[in-house]
Amino acid sequence: MSLAEQWRRVRARLQAELGEATFNSWFKQVEMNGVSEGRVMLSVPTRFIRNWIVSHYADRLAKLWADEDPSFCRVDVLVGAEARTEDAAPVSDAAPVETAAAQAPSAIRADTPLATAVPHGFEDAGVGAPLDPRFTFDAFVVGKSNELAHAAARRVAEATDVTFNPLFLYGGVGLGKTHLMHAIAWEIRKRQPERKVLYLSAEKFMYQFVRALRFKDTMAFKQQFRSVDVLMIDDVQFISGKDSTQEEFFHTFNALIDHNRQVIISADRSPSDLEGIEERIRSRLGWGLAADIHPTDYELRLGILQAKADEMMQRNGPVSIPPGVLEFLAHRIVSNVRELEGALKRVVAYASLVGRPITLDMSQEVLRDLLRSNDRKITIEEIQRRVAEYYNVRLADMLSARRARAVARPRQVAMYLSKQLTTRSLPEIGRKFGGRDHTTVIHAVRKIDELCLVDSGIEEDVDLLRRMLEGGHGPN
Repeated sequence: MSLAEQWRRVRARLQAELGEATFNSWFKQVEMNGVSEGRVMLSVPTRFIRNWIVSHYADRLAKLWADEDPSFCRVDVLVGAEARTEDAAPVSDAAPVETAAAQAPSAIRADTPLATAVPHGFEDAGVGAPLDPRFTFDAFVVGKSNELAHAAARRVAEATDVTFNPLFLYGGVGLGKTHLMHAIAWEIRKRQPERKVLYLSAEKFMYQFVRALRFKDTMAFKQQFRSVDVLMIDDVQFISGKDSTQEEFFHTFNALIDHNRQVIISADRSPSDLEGIEERIRSRLGWGLAADIHPTDYELRLGILQAKADEMMQRNGPVSIPPGVLEFLAHRIVSNVRELEGALKRVVAYASLVGRPITLDMSQEVLRDLLRSNDRKITIEEIQRRVAEYYNVRLADMLSARRARAVARPRQVAMYLSKQLTTRSLPEIGRKFGGRDHTTVIHAVRKIDELCLVDSGIEEDVDLLRRMLEGGHGPN
C-alpha cells in the first residue's frame, strides 16, 4: 500500500472518530511530508495548531500510523518550513511532548510564543482559535428563540462603527452561541479584512495569562490582547473563581471599551447570574446588549433538520429522508441543536453503510440510546431558571429570603411546578429553594392551586411554563 493511501486512511479514521467540525479545525490543513527512518513527518501552517495537535492527539496519531505500518515508530508534527528539517518534537508513546521539545533545537518548546492561529490568513493577535468554515450567517437557522441574538450579531458584524459594546450572547449548551461568534468573525473578515479580530475561549485566555505569568511576559500578553479591533471570548463562565484571571480580564475589557474596540462575549447564563464572577465584571458585561438564546421550539428544530438534510444532499448526492422522520426527530431530540444534527447524521450514515432506506422504525432503532436520554427528566434547577427568565427576576433573588411580591410569586410558581413535574420530595424541593422548610413548599403549592382557580393570568402563566418545560413547544 502506498504512503499516500496510508495517509488517506489515517485521515479518514480521524475524521470518523473526531467528527467533521473538529477534524476541519485541526487536521484539514495537515500535510504529509514523507517518511524517514521510521518517522512519519507531517506539517501544519501554524505553531498554535501544531501545539494543539501534539497536546491532544499525539497518542492517537501514533497509534493510527502504527496500525498502518508497525515500522512507523513515531510521528513528527512540524510547522511550515520546519517540515523540511530533521528536528521536531515527536508525537509518540515513547516521549512526552515537553521532553521531546527540549531535546530538539528546532522543536516548538513550551516557552515559545504562539504564532497566528486562525487559518485562511485571518489576522488575530497570535493566540486565537481556528474558525469553523461551516459557522456562517447563511448556515444559521433563525427562529423565535434566537432571533434577537441573530439580529444583534448581524448588526455588530455589518456595522462600520462599534454598536453594542459589549455584545453578550448567552444560553444553554448547543444552542448556537459559538456559531454566531464564528459567523461574526467571518463576516467582519469579508467586509473589513484590515480589522484585527481575536476569537478564543475563556479557558484559552486563562491559559495564555497563566503562561505569561510563568514566563514573566505579561507585557507581551497585554499588548497582544489590547491591540485588537474585535475581541471575542467564548464561555466566559469558565473564569469563575479564577481571581487573577478575572483581574486581567477586567483590565483588558476596560482598555478595549475605552478605546472604542468591539468586545463580544458568550456565556451559559446572563451577566447578573454568573456565579463566581466579580460584581464589577458582571456589571460591565451588562453595559451593552445582552441577547439570550432560548431552547429551540419544535418549528425551529424542524427548520434546522430540513436545512441540514438539504446540505447533506448537496454534499453527498440524493438522500431520501421522509418528512415524517424529520418531524419525529424534531419532536424527540429537544436537548440542543448539536445533538439534533448528530442524530440526523447518525441515521443517514447508518442507512448508507448497511444499505437500508431511512424509515421511522429504522431511525428509532438506530437512535434508541439517544431517544432514551432525551426523555424529559425535568430538574428543579431547570424549572428555577425558566421561571426566573419568564418573570424577569434574578435567579439569586428568587432563591433568597426576599419576600417582595415580585420575587415571592415566581418562587411559589417554581415550587408548584417542581412538585408537579419532578419526583423530588417536599423537603428536597425546600432545600433547593434556599434551604426552606417543606411546609413552605406545601403553602406555595396550595396558594398557586387556589390562584389558578380565580386568576386566569396565573393559570395561563403556569400552563405555558409547564408546556415549555415538558416539551419545548411553547414560545421560547
